[in-house]
Amino acid sequence: MTLDEAAPLAAAPRRRAAGDPVKILLHRHRALCERAVDPLEIAAGLEAQGITDRTAARFRHRDVFSLAEELYARTPREEEPPAPAAAGPADARALRRFGLALLPGALACAAAAAAAPYAGAVAALAAASAVVLPGPHGRSPAGRTSWAARAVLLLGAAVAGWAVHRHGSHLGTALALAAVPGHLAAAGYAALARRRLAASRALDDFADGARPLLIGTAAGFTTAAAGAALLAGAAVPLALPLALLLFLTRLLLGHGAPLGPVTAALALALVPAAAAVPAAAAGLLLFAVPVLARASAHPRT
Repeated sequence: MTLDEAAPLAAAPRRRAAGDPVKILLHRHRALCERAVDPLEIAAGLEAQGITDRTAARFRHRDVFSLAEELYARTPREEEPPAPAAAGPADARALRRFGLALLPGALACAAAAAAAPYAGAVAALAAASAVVLPGPHGRSPAGRTSWAARAVLLLGAAVAGWAVHRHGSHLGTALALAAVPGHLAAAGYAALARRRLAASRALDDFADGARPLLIGTAAGFTTAAAGAALLAGAAVPLALPLALLLFLTRLLLGHGAPLGPVTAALALALVPAAAAVPAAAAGLLLFAVPVLARASAHPRT
Protein backbone atom coordinates (compact mmCIF):
# COMPACT_ATOMS: atom_id res chain seq x y z
CA MET A 1 0.00 0.00 0.00
CA THR A 2 1.38 3.43 -0.98
CA LEU A 3 1.21 6.58 1.07
CA ASP A 4 -1.33 8.00 -1.39
CA GLU A 5 -3.58 4.97 -0.83
CA ALA A 6 -3.28 5.23 2.98
CA ALA A 7 -4.18 8.93 3.17
CA PRO A 8 -7.94 8.51 2.48
CA LEU A 9 -8.16 5.85 5.22
CA ALA A 10 -6.52 8.18 7.74
CA ALA A 11 -8.88 11.00 6.81
CA ALA A 12 -12.02 8.87 7.18
CA PRO A 13 -12.45 9.34 10.96
CA ARG A 14 -12.18 13.11 10.55
CA ARG A 15 -14.90 13.02 7.90
CA ARG A 16 -17.17 10.99 10.18
CA ALA A 17 -16.61 13.46 13.03
CA ALA A 18 -17.38 16.33 10.72
CA GLY A 19 -20.57 14.53 9.70
CA ASP A 20 -21.88 14.55 13.28
CA PRO A 21 -23.37 18.05 13.68
CA VAL A 22 -25.11 17.12 16.94
CA LYS A 23 -21.71 16.56 18.56
CA ILE A 24 -20.71 20.11 17.67
CA LEU A 25 -23.98 21.43 19.09
CA LEU A 26 -23.49 19.38 22.25
CA HIS A 27 -20.06 20.92 22.77
CA ARG A 28 -21.43 24.42 22.18
CA HIS A 29 -24.32 24.01 24.66
CA ARG A 30 -22.69 21.61 27.12
CA ALA A 31 -23.53 23.72 30.19
CA LEU A 32 -27.22 23.82 29.26
CA CYS A 33 -27.32 20.07 28.60
CA GLU A 34 -25.49 19.14 31.81
CA ARG A 35 -27.74 21.12 34.14
CA ALA A 36 -31.02 20.10 32.47
CA VAL A 37 -33.15 17.61 34.38
CA ASP A 38 -35.05 16.52 31.26
CA PRO A 39 -35.09 17.14 27.47
CA LEU A 40 -37.79 19.81 27.83
CA GLU A 41 -35.38 22.15 29.58
CA ILE A 42 -32.87 21.69 26.77
CA ALA A 43 -35.56 22.40 24.17
CA ALA A 44 -36.60 25.60 25.94
CA GLY A 45 -32.97 26.68 26.31
CA LEU A 46 -32.21 26.05 22.64
CA GLU A 47 -35.26 28.03 21.59
CA ALA A 48 -34.22 30.92 23.83
CA GLN A 49 -30.90 30.98 21.92
CA GLY A 50 -32.63 31.18 18.55
CA ILE A 51 -32.74 27.53 17.49
CA THR A 52 -36.08 26.73 15.82
CA ASP A 53 -37.60 23.64 14.23
CA ARG A 54 -36.21 24.79 10.89
CA THR A 55 -32.74 25.04 12.41
CA ALA A 56 -33.14 21.56 13.92
CA ALA A 57 -33.65 20.15 10.43
CA ARG A 58 -30.05 21.08 9.62
CA PHE A 59 -29.04 18.83 12.51
CA ARG A 60 -31.04 15.95 10.97
CA HIS A 61 -33.97 16.24 13.36
CA ARG A 62 -37.61 16.94 12.66
CA ASP A 63 -37.95 19.54 15.47
CA VAL A 64 -36.22 21.06 18.49
CA PHE A 65 -37.81 18.56 20.88
CA SER A 66 -36.31 15.62 18.98
CA LEU A 67 -32.93 17.35 18.89
CA ALA A 68 -33.13 18.04 22.63
CA GLU A 69 -33.85 14.38 23.34
CA GLU A 70 -30.66 13.32 21.55
CA LEU A 71 -28.62 16.01 23.28
CA TYR A 72 -29.99 14.88 26.65
CA ALA A 73 -29.25 11.23 25.89
CA ARG A 74 -25.70 11.96 24.74
CA THR A 75 -24.76 14.20 27.68
CA PRO A 76 -22.61 12.30 30.20
CA ARG A 77 -23.87 12.51 33.79
CA GLU A 78 -22.00 11.36 36.85
CA GLU A 79 -25.07 11.18 39.08
CA GLU A 80 -28.83 11.23 38.90
CA PRO A 81 -30.57 14.64 39.10
CA PRO A 82 -31.77 15.59 42.58
CA ALA A 83 -35.25 14.52 43.56
CA PRO A 84 -37.97 17.16 43.40
CA ALA A 85 -38.54 19.18 46.54
CA ALA A 86 -41.26 18.05 48.88
CA ALA A 87 -44.73 19.43 48.27
CA GLY A 88 -45.02 20.92 51.77
CA PRO A 89 -42.68 23.94 51.36
CA ALA A 90 -44.10 24.66 47.89
CA ASP A 91 -47.64 24.65 49.29
CA ALA A 92 -46.57 27.00 52.08
CA ARG A 93 -45.01 29.42 49.58
CA ALA A 94 -48.16 29.34 47.43
CA LEU A 95 -50.33 30.07 50.48
CA ARG A 96 -48.06 32.94 51.53
CA ARG A 97 -48.17 34.45 48.03
CA PHE A 98 -51.96 34.22 48.00
CA GLY A 99 -52.12 35.96 51.35
CA LEU A 100 -49.95 38.79 50.01
CA ALA A 101 -52.26 39.12 47.01
CA LEU A 102 -55.24 39.51 49.37
CA LEU A 103 -53.59 42.22 51.45
CA PRO A 104 -53.95 45.30 49.15
CA GLY A 105 -57.66 44.72 48.55
CA ALA A 106 -58.35 44.16 52.24
CA LEU A 107 -56.46 47.35 53.10
CA ALA A 108 -58.32 49.47 50.54
CA CYS A 109 -61.73 48.08 51.49
CA ALA A 110 -61.09 48.65 55.19
CA ALA A 111 -60.12 52.29 54.61
CA ALA A 112 -63.16 52.87 52.39
CA ALA A 113 -65.54 51.23 54.89
CA ALA A 114 -64.18 53.35 57.74
CA ALA A 115 -64.64 56.51 55.64
CA ALA A 116 -61.22 57.58 56.81
CA PRO A 117 -60.04 61.02 55.64
CA TYR A 118 -56.91 59.40 54.27
CA ALA A 119 -58.84 56.72 52.31
CA GLY A 120 -57.64 58.13 49.00
CA ALA A 121 -53.99 57.86 50.01
CA VAL A 122 -54.56 54.35 51.32
CA ALA A 123 -56.25 53.35 48.06
CA ALA A 124 -53.33 54.71 46.05
CA LEU A 125 -50.89 52.83 48.28
CA ALA A 126 -52.94 49.64 47.99
CA ALA A 127 -53.10 49.89 44.20
CA ALA A 128 -49.33 50.39 44.02
CA SER A 129 -48.74 47.50 46.43
CA ALA A 130 -50.94 45.24 44.32
CA VAL A 131 -48.44 45.63 41.47
CA VAL A 132 -45.43 44.73 43.60
CA LEU A 133 -46.96 42.08 45.90
CA PRO A 134 -46.45 39.16 45.89
CA GLY A 135 -43.97 39.61 43.06
CA PRO A 136 -44.37 38.46 39.44
CA HIS A 137 -45.83 34.98 39.20
CA GLY A 138 -43.65 32.59 37.23
CA ARG A 139 -39.95 32.18 36.88
CA SER A 140 -37.50 33.90 34.63
CA PRO A 141 -34.94 31.80 32.72
CA ALA A 142 -32.35 33.01 35.19
CA GLY A 143 -34.51 31.70 38.02
CA ARG A 144 -34.90 35.04 39.79
CA THR A 145 -36.28 38.54 39.36
CA SER A 146 -33.48 40.86 38.26
CA TRP A 147 -32.96 44.37 39.59
CA ALA A 148 -34.03 45.74 36.23
CA ALA A 149 -37.28 43.80 36.45
CA ARG A 150 -37.85 45.12 39.96
CA ALA A 151 -37.38 48.63 38.63
CA VAL A 152 -40.04 47.99 35.98
CA LEU A 153 -42.36 46.70 38.72
CA LEU A 154 -41.83 49.94 40.62
CA LEU A 155 -42.68 51.85 37.45
CA GLY A 156 -45.91 49.84 37.27
CA ALA A 157 -46.63 50.78 40.88
CA ALA A 158 -46.07 54.44 39.97
CA VAL A 159 -48.54 54.08 37.08
CA ALA A 160 -51.16 52.70 39.47
CA GLY A 161 -50.55 55.39 42.09
CA TRP A 162 -50.63 58.18 39.50
CA ALA A 163 -53.92 56.91 38.05
CA VAL A 164 -55.53 56.77 41.48
CA HIS A 165 -54.27 60.27 42.25
CA ARG A 166 -55.92 61.54 39.07
CA HIS A 167 -59.19 59.57 39.16
CA GLY A 168 -59.98 58.92 42.80
CA SER A 169 -59.90 56.28 45.50
CA HIS A 170 -62.56 54.05 43.90
CA LEU A 171 -60.11 53.23 41.13
CA GLY A 172 -57.46 52.31 43.70
CA THR A 173 -59.84 49.96 45.46
CA ALA A 174 -60.76 48.32 42.15
CA LEU A 175 -57.12 47.75 41.22
CA ALA A 176 -56.33 46.39 44.68
CA LEU A 177 -59.28 43.97 44.52
CA ALA A 178 -58.21 42.83 41.04
CA ALA A 179 -54.91 41.63 42.49
CA VAL A 180 -56.49 38.41 43.76
CA PRO A 181 -57.99 37.18 40.44
CA GLY A 182 -54.80 38.40 38.77
CA HIS A 183 -52.68 36.23 41.04
CA LEU A 184 -54.91 33.20 40.51
CA ALA A 185 -55.04 33.73 36.73
CA ALA A 186 -51.25 34.02 36.50
CA ALA A 187 -50.72 30.90 38.60
CA GLY A 188 -53.24 28.92 36.57
CA TYR A 189 -51.75 30.10 33.29
CA ALA A 190 -48.21 29.14 34.34
CA ALA A 191 -49.33 25.66 35.40
CA LEU A 192 -51.38 25.00 32.25
CA ALA A 193 -48.62 26.27 29.98
CA ARG A 194 -46.02 23.99 31.59
CA ARG A 195 -48.44 21.05 31.33
CA ARG A 196 -48.97 21.77 27.65
CA LEU A 197 -45.22 22.05 27.13
CA ALA A 198 -44.73 18.63 28.67
CA ALA A 199 -47.28 17.14 26.25
CA SER A 200 -45.98 18.93 23.13
CA ARG A 201 -43.66 17.35 20.60
CA ALA A 202 -42.80 20.45 18.56
CA LEU A 203 -42.39 24.15 19.18
CA ASP A 204 -45.13 25.04 16.71
CA ASP A 205 -47.47 22.60 18.44
CA PHE A 206 -46.84 24.28 21.79
CA ALA A 207 -47.23 27.79 20.37
CA ASP A 208 -50.54 26.90 18.69
CA GLY A 209 -51.95 25.95 22.08
CA ALA A 210 -50.20 28.62 24.16
CA ARG A 211 -51.60 31.57 22.21
CA PRO A 212 -55.29 30.84 22.83
CA LEU A 213 -54.43 29.88 26.41
CA LEU A 214 -52.98 33.35 27.02
CA ILE A 215 -55.92 35.08 25.31
CA GLY A 216 -58.35 33.05 27.39
CA THR A 217 -56.45 33.89 30.57
CA ALA A 218 -56.48 37.60 29.72
CA ALA A 219 -60.22 37.45 28.95
CA GLY A 220 -60.94 35.66 32.22
CA PHE A 221 -58.93 38.20 34.19
CA THR A 222 -60.64 41.09 32.39
CA THR A 223 -64.03 39.73 33.41
CA ALA A 224 -62.91 39.44 37.04
CA ALA A 225 -61.41 42.95 36.94
CA ALA A 226 -64.71 44.34 35.65
CA GLY A 227 -66.45 42.73 38.61
CA ALA A 228 -63.88 44.28 40.97
CA ALA A 229 -64.49 47.70 39.42
CA LEU A 230 -68.25 47.39 39.85
CA LEU A 231 -67.82 46.25 43.44
CA ALA A 232 -65.55 49.20 44.20
CA GLY A 233 -67.78 51.72 42.44
CA ALA A 234 -65.12 52.63 39.87
CA ALA A 235 -65.76 53.39 36.21
CA VAL A 236 -65.30 50.12 34.32
CA PRO A 237 -63.94 51.74 31.09
CA LEU A 238 -61.31 53.46 33.21
CA ALA A 239 -60.35 50.57 35.50
CA LEU A 240 -60.38 47.73 32.97
CA PRO A 241 -57.50 48.70 30.63
CA LEU A 242 -55.35 49.78 33.57
CA ALA A 243 -55.94 46.50 35.42
CA LEU A 244 -55.13 44.54 32.24
CA LEU A 245 -51.95 46.55 31.68
CA LEU A 246 -50.69 45.87 35.20
CA PHE A 247 -51.67 42.18 35.00
CA LEU A 248 -49.76 41.73 31.73
CA THR A 249 -46.78 43.58 33.19
CA ARG A 250 -46.54 41.16 36.09
CA LEU A 251 -47.14 38.15 33.86
CA LEU A 252 -44.45 39.13 31.36
CA LEU A 253 -41.90 39.94 34.04
CA GLY A 254 -42.60 36.62 35.73
CA HIS A 255 -41.81 34.75 32.53
CA GLY A 256 -38.58 36.53 31.68
CA ALA A 257 -39.88 38.70 28.82
CA PRO A 258 -37.75 41.53 27.40
CA LEU A 259 -38.13 44.61 29.57
CA GLY A 260 -38.03 47.28 26.85
CA PRO A 261 -41.58 46.89 25.47
CA VAL A 262 -43.02 46.53 28.99
CA THR A 263 -41.27 49.72 30.10
CA ALA A 264 -42.48 51.56 27.00
CA ALA A 265 -46.09 50.51 27.63
CA LEU A 266 -45.95 51.69 31.24
CA ALA A 267 -44.37 54.98 30.21
CA LEU A 268 -47.18 55.50 27.69
CA ALA A 269 -49.73 54.90 30.45
CA LEU A 270 -48.31 57.88 32.36
CA VAL A 271 -49.31 60.24 29.57
CA PRO A 272 -52.34 62.29 30.73
CA ALA A 273 -54.54 61.40 27.76
CA ALA A 274 -57.73 59.32 27.71
CA ALA A 275 -56.46 56.93 25.04
CA ALA A 276 -53.02 56.37 26.58
CA VAL A 277 -53.83 53.51 28.97
CA PRO A 278 -56.07 51.54 26.53
CA ALA A 279 -53.40 51.90 23.83
CA ALA A 280 -50.69 50.73 26.24
CA ALA A 281 -52.75 47.72 27.35
CA ALA A 282 -53.61 46.72 23.77
CA GLY A 283 -50.00 47.07 22.66
CA LEU A 284 -48.71 45.02 25.58
CA LEU A 285 -51.24 42.27 24.87
CA LEU A 286 -50.12 42.10 21.24
CA PHE A 287 -46.52 41.85 22.45
CA ALA A 288 -47.34 39.18 25.05
CA VAL A 289 -49.09 36.74 22.69
CA PRO A 290 -46.00 35.71 20.67
CA VAL A 291 -43.53 36.13 23.54
CA LEU A 292 -45.40 33.87 25.96
CA ALA A 293 -46.03 31.32 23.20
CA ARG A 294 -42.31 30.44 23.31
CA ALA A 295 -41.29 27.32 25.20
CA SER A 296 -38.37 29.20 26.73
CA ALA A 297 -40.83 31.41 28.64
CA HIS A 298 -42.02 28.41 30.64
CA PRO A 299 -39.06 26.66 32.28
CA ARG A 300 -39.64 24.01 34.91
CA THR A 301 -39.85 25.53 38.39
